[in-house]
Amino acid sequence: MSGAVSEVECWLIDTGRPAAVVADLWQLLDADERARADGMDPVLRDRFTVVRGAVRRLVGARLGRPPAEVRWRRGPNGKPEAADAGGLRVSWSASGTLAVLALAEQRAVGVDVERLHEARTAERMAARWFPFEEERFVAEPVEPSERAARFTGLWCRREACVKAYGGRLTQSFGVSVVGTSPVLVADPGGLGAGPARVCDVPVPGPFRAAVAALGDPPLHVNSCVWQQS
Repeated sequence: MSGAVSEVECWLIDTGRPAAVVADLWQLLDADERARADGMDPVLRDRFTVVRGAVRRLVGARLGRPPAEVRWRRGPNGKPEAADAGGLRVSWSASGTLAVLALAEQRAVGVDVERLHEARTAERMAARWFPFEEERFVAEPVEPSERAARFTGLWCRREACVKAYGGRLTQSFGVSVVGTSPVLVADPGGLGAGPARVCDVPVPGPFRAAVAALGDPPLHVNSCVWQQS
């Protein structure tokens, strides 16, 4: 794939919503989603409901169908995609009180959001799992908070690539995603075939996020904040 810049919409979703909003979004969920939610702690259940309900509203709006009528199918490693969606590709991720939904046309996409890891945990995980250049980048003599931010940002990029390729996390540990955003992943190794573009997504608070799209065209990220309507 080559050509002009393509756009990815990244919707930021605050999952801490009032009870009335949660109840409204609950009505949109399908039987499988409700069954999953029913087994959760109440706080996690409400956050799950907000994420899935918001995703349904946004995907339904793009497809021109009611949110409750959006149907999902799963790829080989469980990645959900909207069924009968034409060229629309979908990915979402949630961490704590923040979720991010990525939407792209005709281009496989993956997104990840993570709350900042602790610096000591970040350094240990980077030393164990990351390629040398990433481990060195995380371990540079900077403030602990910066090391935590660097690790979390790289982890988000890695997870986004895994989701875009539809692979497994273990297949990504030899792939370097370090560098100034946007990053071209020219050789995805065992993740799949062909290049990908990876961009950091600006998010508020103690979080980092990234989105990846398969193919070599430049990638433009359009960030939006979802409001319940």
